[in-house]
Amino acid sequence: MLKLALIDDYAHVAMESADWKRLHGKAEITVFDKHLTEDEAARELAPFDMICTIRERMAFPRSLIERLPNLKLITIVGARLTNLDLEAATERGIIVAHSGRSLAFVNTASATPELTWGLMIATVRHLAAQDRRMRAGLWQSEVGTILAGKTLGLLGLGRIGKRMARYGKAFDMELIAWSQNLTEEAAATEGVRRVEKDALFRQADVVSIHLVLSDRTRGLVTARELGLMKPTAFLINTSRGPIVVEKDLIAALNGGTIAGAGLDVFDAEPPPADHPFRAMDNVTLTPHLGYATHETLAAFYSDSLEAIEAFADGAPIRVSNPEALERGQS
Repeated sequence: MLKLALIDDYAHVAMESADWKRLHGKAEITVFDKHLTEDEAARELAPFDMICTIRERMAFPRSLIERLPNLKLITIVGARLTNLDLEAATERGIIVAHSGRSLAFVNTASATPELTWGLMIATVRHLAAQDRRMRAGLWQSEVGTILAGKTLGLLGLGRIGKRMARYGKAFDMELIAWSQNLTEEAAATEGVRRVEKDALFRQADVVSIHLVLSDRTRGLVTARELGLMKPTAFLINTSRGPIVVEKDLIAALNGGTIAGAGLDVFDAEPPPADHPFRAMDNVTLTPHLGYATHETLAAFYSDSLEAIEAFADGAPIRVSNPEALERGQS
């Protein structure tokens, strides 16, 4: 019987998020609820034929793939998984199956922007730090900032950025945006003023990042951009950690270059226990919760189950690397 690993189920919701009984008699399921390092993954996942991933919680570089001798299928959410070496998987004849259209019929598009807005409010009102003080028997030590009338700078005006613009209007904020391909006309359609990148960092009271991580956006926000920001301004990142140069952000927060940051994403996830962010009172942290909702995970796991069941039945679907089919048969 095939062996299936459901990895990185931090919140213990995988088994209740899809009808796994459909695999009865086809696969044995093991759930991993802790993040595995590469060495741990090589050891723990070695017996498995199939691995179900959830977004980018675990990386699959060539060095790991080559240490998983029984692996035949990896399911991914979305069209691609940026931290999975597709070429290495293909060379080994490992099928990578992506999610399908069913995700479009679930109202998951609100998950990340809603989390972003909550993180923004928590950051500008210092909710996390004040919560910690209350639990320690203390009382108020800081005052917050009103968003109404302030300028929200959106770094990216795609699907999530557009929703953020709508929320910003509801909060009576001024809206500006920039990305490499954004035009004045496209921005105006959303009621947003398109500005150049430097102007966005200079003018915004809150900068919120909504870009896809790519070669163009990796390291896009450096000490230079942070240095343009007002000392009273905040940075919110629920996109991808490496878009911001982490050491530059740490220096800006420690030096008072900016007032604070709200972060849901990091260079390494989870970040080390002794990471500087964990000790900063001007940083509000969440553990990559953007897409982590009951509704979204149910859609993710249901799509993955469909691909796993098809593979177990000998008819793989939604194959990202069709070349692996031929290698697997040879």
